[in-house]
Amino acid sequence: MQHIPRKRFGQHFLHDQRVIGKILAAIAPQAGEFLVEIGPGLGAISLPLLERCGTLTAIELDRDVIPELQAAAAGKGELHIIQADALKTDIAALAPPGGKLRLVGNLPYNISTPLLFHFLEHAEHVADMHFMLQKEVVDRMAADPGGKEYGRLTVMLAARCTVQPLFNIGSGAFRPPPKVESSFVRLVPYAVPPFPIPDRARFARIVSGAFSHRRKTLRNALAGLVDETAIRAAGIDPGTRPETLSAEDYARLST
Repeated sequence: MQHIPRKRFGQHFLHDQRVIGKILAAIAPQAGEFLVEIGPGLGAISLPLLERCGTLTAIELDRDVIPELQAAAAGKGELHIIQADALKTDIAALAPPGGKLRLVGNLPYNISTPLLFHFLEHAEHVADMHFMLQKEVVDRMAADPGGKEYGRLTVMLAARCTVQPLFNIGSGAFRPPPKVESSFVRLVPYAVPPFPIPDRARFARIVSGAFSHRRKTLRNALAGLVDETAIRAAGIDPGTRPETLSAEDYARLST
């Protein structure tokens, strides 16, 4: 019996073998690496990853797909399935002692941004991340300052990792076809941050505050967080708008 994708889990199962091949080539998994897949579904990526690496940990919320995935993985390697919500999973606890893990997955569109922020909290334990996401989200992740796509997500990611969009994926590659185009993206956490952020919580508050009022000038958007004198001291014009500042500019504002 074919598993029926569940809307509440944001399930769209990948089935296009050409796309799967491109994804595997981009990830380039090697034997002995510690891979964690988010939302394996029915195993379109899990099974070839398992065959190449010999072992794979998968985090799956939908308990009904797990028996099908386990059956399909039989004889292909060691598949360790954690039945849990990835948003509530301690990623750091899954990393091998003294090593780092690689994250892969087809992230549910309805919670993709919260998941990205959650994974960033554990960035020091992650070598790289390869995700399928809504193309609109990837455009925002990799946007340059000044455009409408540039925002809080762009800045928060830029402070912790490089973002490299790899290729787009049409809706026909999934069952059921989503109503949006998808993209495959690579994120690599910085071994050495490109600029210092002494207080990450304050940095996050300032970025969030600025983009909550992106149509306002910086002096008005950050009222109550950073005064005009401090903005000028950071070498920034208080009359500029939030979307024109780089991630490094926001880092200076948060010191």
